[in-house]
Amino acid sequence: MAKIDEEQISQIEGRVIDLVIRLMLLALFVYWSVALLRPFLPIIVWSIVLAVALAPIHRWLTVLLGGRRGLASTLLTLATLIVIVGPLAALATSFIETVQSLVVGAGDHSLQLPGPPAFVVTFPLVGERIAGAWTLVSTDLDEALVRFREIIGPVGGRLLKLLSSISFDLIKFMVSTIVAGILLVPGPLLAGSGKRLASRILAPRGAQFVDLAGATIRNVSRGVVGVAILQSLLIGVVLEVFGVPSAGLLAFVILFLCLLQIGPGLVVLPLLIWAWVTLTAGQAILLTALLVPLTFMDNVLKPMIMGKGLSTPTLVIFLGVMGGTLTYGLIGLFLGPAVLAVFYDLLRSWALFDRPVEDESDPPNTG
Repeated sequence: MAKIDEEQISQIEGRVIDLVIRLMLLALFVYWSVALLRPFLPIIVWSIVLAVALAPIHRWLTVLLGGRRGLASTLLTLATLIVIVGPLAALATSFIETVQSLVVGAGDHSLQLPGPPAFVVTFPLVGERIAGAWTLVSTDLDEALVRFREIIGPVGGRLLKLLSSISFDLIKFMVSTIVAGILLVPGPLLAGSGKRLASRILAPRGAQFVDLAGATIRNVSRGVVGVAILQSLLIGVVLEVFGVPSAGLLAFVILFLCLLQIGPGLVVLPLLIWAWVTLTAGQAILLTALLVPLTFMDNVLKPMIMGKGLSTPTLVIFLGVMGGTLTYGLIGLFLGPAVLAVFYDLLRSWALFDRPVEDESDPPNTG
């Protein structure tokens, strides 16, 4: 009996050693593969996000074109490049030109900043400090740069790094859009393979998790990213038409604030105050009449686009935008909230395992 027990123990130990060796080899190949793909991960992941977000439009266009999936994918890719990448490139170019003009103006002392309005001093606790710093910047920019160098230095370095990477990130956007268009053609096959893989890893609800991830991606891409791009672009066009200084920089800041779910009010309100102080009454009235509806347009568009609304908390979107931007630059600005929202919704669905997935969202087919 003892001999049998020893043989069984020996067999178990052999199987455990074999399993450990296999897992180590698998982990090595996974690590090696991720290391090789790491430079392309933002493009790959963003391509998948775009493909999932555009899948319903691609299905509708395929039916309209008589089942020609390749033609539908080509037309949709071109439309995406024109509608999304084109305006985004214009916005980023305007942002770069604005920052460059500010840097040149600060260097040759041609940059003249207005002094603080009188009401700034009335702000509780910080009014006098803000007014003093504002006055220093408007009267002696060199002295202001020296005094606030500890604050401006890190911010300026980060800004220069962002500017240097914007052009490359725009190329990433174009490549990701083209790859997403290629993925749309075998979309149903890829979705089926993804569900089978998820079922093996996350049985028994892997396929439901894939559907939930697809629904989350579509909600975030349309209701957060899409609305933010549209809102910032329209406000930027209005600012350019009215000749507002640093319009490109302001539009880019508005895009960032909209993605953070803060909204453009932090930029629009000071702009309206500036308009009523510097512009004629007619120009100020017209600018106000255009900017106020655009400021609140997300409150109308989001319920229309997302239906039931986005279940992902604002904090998750905020962290996704910040983390994505710091990690991957411009492309991470849009990739971060989508990826983190998917992770949050999957984690929430897994934690609430006893509840059906259908109660938490209404995921459409990811094909």
